Amino acid sequence: MFEFIRSHQRLMQFLLLLLIIPSFALVGLQSYSSFGDSANTVAKVAGQPITQQEWDAAQRQQMERARQAYGAQFDAKMFDTPEVKQSVLDGIIAQRAQLAAVTREHMTVSDQTLQQTLLAIPELRGANGQFDDAKYRELLAAQGTTPRQYEAGLRQDLALQQLTGGVQTTSFAPKAVVERISNIIDQERDVQELLFKDSDFAGKVNVTDDMLKAYYDKNGQQFEIPENVKAEYVVLDAAAVAAQVTVNDADVKSYYDQNIKHYTTPEQRRASHILITVNKDASAADKAAAKAKAESLLAEVRKNPADFAKIAKENSQDTASAEQGGDVGYFGDGMMVKPFADAAAKLKQGEISDLVQSDFGYHIIELTGIKPAEVKPLDQVKDEIAAAIKTQLASKKFSELAEIFSNTVYEQADSLQAVADKLKLPIQTVADLGRHPNPALAATVPPPPYNNEKFLTALFSNESVKNKHNTEAIEVAPNTLIAGHVVAYQPVTKRAFDVVKDIVRAKVMQIEEAKLAQKAGEEKLAALKAKDDETGFAAAVVVSRAKSQGIAPAAFDAVMKADTTKLPAYVGVTLPGQGYGVYRIAKVEQPATIDQARRDGEKQQVTSALAQQDMSAYIATLKQKAKVKILKPAVAAPADGSTASK
Repeated sequence: MFEFIRSHQRLMQFLLLLLIIPSFALVGLQSYSSFGDSANTVAKVAGQPITQQEWDAAQRQQMERARQAYGAQFDAKMFDTPEVKQSVLDGIIAQRAQLAAVTREHMTVSDQTLQQTLLAIPELRGANGQFDDAKYRELLAAQGTTPRQYEAGLRQDLALQQLTGGVQTTSFAPKAVVERISNIIDQERDVQELLFKDSDFAGKVNVTDDMLKAYYDKNGQQFEIPENVKAEYVVLDAAAVAAQVTVNDADVKSYYDQNIKHYTTPEQRRASHILITVNKDASAADKAAAKAKAESLLAEVRKNPADFAKIAKENSQDTASAEQGGDVGYFGDGMMVKPFADAAAKLKQGEISDLVQSDFGYHIIELTGIKPAEVKPLDQVKDEIAAAIKTQLASKKFSELAEIFSNTVYEQADSLQAVADKLKLPIQTVADLGRHPNPALAATVPPPPYNNEKFLTALFSNESVKNKHNTEAIEVAPNTLIAGHVVAYQPVTKRAFDVVKDIVRAKVMQIEEAKLAQKAGEEKLAALKAKDDETGFAAAVVVSRAKSQGIAPAAFDAVMKADTTKLPAYVGVTLPGQGYGVYRIAKVEQPATIDQARRDGEKQQVTSALAQQDMSAYIATLKQKAKVKILKPAVAAPADGSTASK
């Protein structure tokens, strides 16, 4: 079952993040409880609690999605703020308020809509373009869920879309507003640049030793070597515990027998069908006409069974399968509406059914294939089972070893050797550790256990640095404990003036050159404002908010914000590392041709922004109806104004 997963890891990451997990996948949204408030409850929506565990799990999910999206640029510290934690809680509350509205309004999703949604997922189709039930089940099994559980969640997600769709799809952007925004974006300005370069003033700068020493004294932090430590550390994690767990063949055989369903691929059937559609609420005459047409086609295929595909292609009103001669591919339990599935289950290969009525209409079904149920032999899954058992036993054993780990590093505080010997853990060494986590290391997967704020805080404490005692056991990840011992400490040191004198000289020279360039530029700017003079300016470039190339980024905003009621207009801008730029704006006009495609895109963006505003207002109303109470806010005052209970 897991062979596909092992050989398609990139596809799995994509599917499990974007496809198999529905958009509502904040952990625990459905784990409602009827119990009263407790210390574990952080908020209540419509009388139902949101627990601390649900909040924590949602934060972990958000971090993991960001880690997958940003890769090496991921910084875990971005998520460790009260504001971000509060936004996660607000998201759960908003979701719960919407779910309460769905229940209140008795909104449901039909089996037909659910089935069409699943069939429309391209990644779940096989090589023949048909829905691949086996692949679907394997993907869900990898997530530890079943089709029934996943489809229940998807049904809920679709119901939420019904609720919010009416708000989001009715927003519109006034034509005058969109045109005004587009005109501002399109507006073109003819701009010339006169640059006073810092380097042009190098020969006019006189730098003294007193100036260098003054800069060195004032900016001492630039020349500091941060404090750092060399440390030993030991880690107790699931892998270390698993190494101490053994699994015998009898355990494997017992597990296999008790979980045989997990290693069984259910029977799958393949069918083709001809569908004559009719709505459930159609008139009796329409139903009779549809049934008569279906009976006529049934007689035709019984007379000429070999022409089933041809007849389906010409007559079936299920357009997706009709193109394939009526073929709907292989399917398992729960993938077809019940009347269709029940009829197909009774057919032998090659047989054609009588008329089968479902919510879609009338079906004529031909069974074209049967894949019998298969059970993977024990030898094929033995290693997989042994690993699973080992993981379970290690999980149980971890708490026992964690207590020993914590007690030993505390009681034998002068060295990590005792805990290493007792639990058979390697003592590892790392040098040049700073007081705060290294962002580059935080982006690695998984990040090293020592690159953790709590651990580094403990490592740099007086107890560790001065008294040379072990840190306490610190949990840096689920089922991962670390303890450290400082081997050597290097305090903050400042490099001597003579060592960095050349560096200081270069910095002071740069500052003084920039001052002279700015002074010359400002004098020229004042003269130009008094009397226009184009002498010395570069050739004009045309810039707009949609086309900023041709002008320094640092100057672009100043040029576009400049008052152009009187032309030519002038602005001056400091360009860090370059000099001082004076800009002459000679002409302002709208372009001769309009990019209509871009304007249409701008209209969509404005409409989308308005839809988000409308949606935010609607959710705020739903929160009021749901009587939201935040019991443990992450920040001082909830963003939605809800009152926190003490």
